[in-house]
Amino acid sequence: MNPDEQIFALLDDLNAEADAAFGAQQALEIADQARAEYGTVTLNARLMAAVGSEVTLDVVALGTVQGRLSAVASSWLLLRMPQRAWVIPTAALLSCDGAPSHAVAELAWPRTAQLGLGSVLRRMADSGDPVQLVLRDGARLTGGWRRVGADFAELASAEGRRLVLVPFAAIAAVAQVASAS
Repeated sequence: MNPDEQIFALLDDLNAEADAAFGAQQALEIADQARAEYGTVTLNARLMAAVGSEVTLDVVALGTVQGRLSAVASSWLLLRMPQRAWVIPTAALLSCDGAPSHAVAELAWPRTAQLGLGSVLRRMADSGDPVQLVLRDGARLTGGWRRVGADFAELASAEGRRLVLVPFAAIAAVAQVASAS
């Protein structure tokens, strides 16, 4: 090999090494960026991707329930089961099995996803149907919603003799019970 060929071969080797080093550095930067981007994904964004899917949820005081995830909002979700549908505050959710591996960006969420728990409870109150309420400490109450405030609701006992104030933060799950009419 003549001296010119040796120099070109050396430059080719250096170029190949530089390309490999650059490729490895670029792969690390892409992986770093992907980790950082995933750090912005919220639980609700992952749950929103599961709407319409069969999931298994573990919920404080309610236990493990399986059904179709029908709606997700900023602070609650709706799980439909054959016999009833549970409204579950996201804060009471311990785990979700069956969600897809992707997320739905908040910009793509339906308008109903902006409704708070109070909106759902007001709708239940408007129906007049009784509800079964599971509190985070495991207590279970049955009655009807009377009025719903900013961060609490009034539950009239099934007998109608007492009125219980229930903070939203105490709710693990609530289901409407079909009236027997």
